[in-house]
Amino acid sequence: MDTNDKKNGLFQKLKQGLAKTRSSLLGFIFGGDERITDEFYDELEDALIMADVGYDTTESILRELKAKLKDEKITEKAPAREALIGILTEYMETSVPFVDENGENVILIVGVNGVGKTTSIGKLAAMYKAEGRRPMLAAADTFRAAAAEQLTVWAERADVPIVKHGEGADPAAVVFDAIASFKAKRYDMLICDTAGRLHNKKNLMNELAKIRRVIDRELPGAHVEVLLVLDATTGQNAIAQAKAFGESCSLTGIILTKLDGTAKGGVCVAVKSELGLPVRFVGVGEGIDDLQPFEARSFAEALL
Repeated sequence: MDTNDKKNGLFQKLKQGLAKTRSSLLGFIFGGDERITDEFYDELEDALIMADVGYDTTESILRELKAKLKDEKITEKAPAREALIGILTEYMETSVPFVDENGENVILIVGVNGVGKTTSIGKLAAMYKAEGRRPMLAAADTFRAAAAEQLTVWAERADVPIVKHGEGADPAAVVFDAIASFKAKRYDMLICDTAGRLHNKKNLMNELAKIRRVIDRELPGAHVEVLLVLDATTGQNAIAQAKAFGESCSLTGIILTKLDGTAKGGVCVAVKSELGLPVRFVGVGEGIDDLQPFEARSFAEALL
């Protein structure tokens, strides 16, 4: 499959995944009468808020859209839709690169139980392996019973190695052993499952800080990312969750799961606008290949 075919396939999956958001909230606004009226802006405002873009972000988007349409003398919905796609793209884009294409990478995955954390790790591993990388998993969420076993199932599905200890083991010790194997066998992508809880922020912060010290000492040249997994179906509650995790660890990005099951796809816009964190991957289905790298323009087009 060539690059264009692959990109088109990803766009179609994204479009299908965002069908609930688009059909229930945003799609109808750009139908009907072609002329833009005051009612158009009122409907668009309601739709963006209901899609969980967030009130402040919605108001900012509308101000920019009105100014752009006025400056460019746009009075019909079709070009207004293209203008809105451009504005949404700017809100969600990031210039910060993700992972080192050639060097060693460590990705720490955090998130509460039930958001799709383990599933996302397995899908990430499968994606990177399909791209020719050499990923390895570390089961460093040792607090939750059966977490390592569930991650092992995904490691087997993705056909990648996993390092794990028993329940209640020191998470940093798991990462230490994983790095030893990682270096000995010349892997280049270490994906670590970490704490799936927020009931004690101080313990979480200490645990992650200890893991980071191990990584910095044992893999000093590695590029490190800390991704928070959020469930898109929770909408603005996901934003609150991200803020709480952000107080406990230095997040670098977001994985947004279950977009195919919600009408709240606008939360992707809110994440970047309100948190300053880029969405790096989105989940749009149950399949092992349904976790996709996030592309702001494609997402905006699929949303509208």
